[in-house]
Amino acid sequence: MSLSGAAAIAGIGATEFSKDSGRSELQLAAEAVRAALADAGLGPSDVDGLVTFAMDSNAEIAVARELGVPELRFFSRIPYGGGAACATVGQAAMAVATGVADVVVCYRAFNERSGLRFGRTQTGAVAAATSSGIDNGWHYPMGLSTPAATVAMFARRYMHEFGATSADFGRVAVAMRRHAATNPNAWFFGRPITLDDHQASRWIVEPLHLLDCCQESDGGVALVVTSTERARELPHPPAVIAAAGQGSGPDQFTMTSYYRDDLAGLPEMAVVAKQLWRQAGIGPADVQVGMLYDHFTPFVLVQLEELGFCPRGEARHFVADGGIELGGTLPVNPHGGQLGEAYIHGMNGIAEGVRQVRGTSVNQVDGVEHVVVTAGTGVPTSGLVLAAG
Repeated sequence: MSLSGAAAIAGIGATEFSKDSGRSELQLAAEAVRAALADAGLGPSDVDGLVTFAMDSNAEIAVARELGVPELRFFSRIPYGGGAACATVGQAAMAVATGVADVVVCYRAFNERSGLRFGRTQTGAVAAATSSGIDNGWHYPMGLSTPAATVAMFARRYMHEFGATSADFGRVAVAMRRHAATNPNAWFFGRPITLDDHQASRWIVEPLHLLDCCQESDGGVALVVTSTERARELPHPPAVIAAAGQGSGPDQFTMTSYYRDDLAGLPEMAVVAKQLWRQAGIGPADVQVGMLYDHFTPFVLVQLEELGFCPRGEARHFVADGGIELGGTLPVNPHGGQLGEAYIHGMNGIAEGVRQVRGTSVNQVDGVEHVVVTAGTGVPTSGLVLAAG
């Protein structure tokens, strides 16, 4: 049995993206799911499965109640923060492919700006009576208590090994903001930046500037997964799930995998990449668009390398040559990504991948047959290949 091609994303939905939604996270989730079902031409009575993140505050049964879903035959939660994004779709696809469920909705909703802000130090993470609490106890006392701090350590090592500079990271931010500037749904619509703007932005943790870090956003995104056969009968062209994979690398920690022999790579993404190319039967040269998880700019460079779009240490040249721009070798995040559109834990990137396959993006790339989508890096992660169907 093969997962490839058995299921497809048939509907996408989202709330507006803001810094203060003015409503509960449960309401955001319900709005996003309802919009995705409407987009798919389905209703709550068609849903028999829900998948979300372990971090989501909205229980599956609560979302089902709010929507009027009569019964659930499948529900699942994926851990490791943003690393869960593509895995939610992978889990849904497996449920559909094996007949466990017929219509599964993946969702993520939060008030990450007006409510709990993930980028803040959370002392409870050290006190937790779990293996993660023990892990955190090693690096919190050293001041490595925020995602930015841990990624800054990684970025410094990458710079040392490959000669990358802050300006190399900044070119990623400039590209994402340029794409967002023409996307009416993006928070930074109409507000591009220059490399000088990036370099002048304040330090968060050296070598990361403010503009190297993704946004804090309020909002929700949902995706409807069903069989490819059924999806073809629904209103929109299906985004076929050609491949889905999860991955964890050697000596994996959460954002602080500093005990590896190689400190300037993301081997968990390499694990995912091998699965994606094998399942889909394609390689990097067959991909027209990349939806790469851009929570911090240095990790975009490393993902390009781990996925095979350029050799190790060469992503900075790929970016400098315009490779990730619209019209480049691999346009990345035409919607603006989490740096430019919104930070919804990568789910908005999957939605943009669907739009690219449908041919309906505001920044549409020509001739899209395959889109690669990645989830959060620095943690156990996941990925997808979406194909025109």
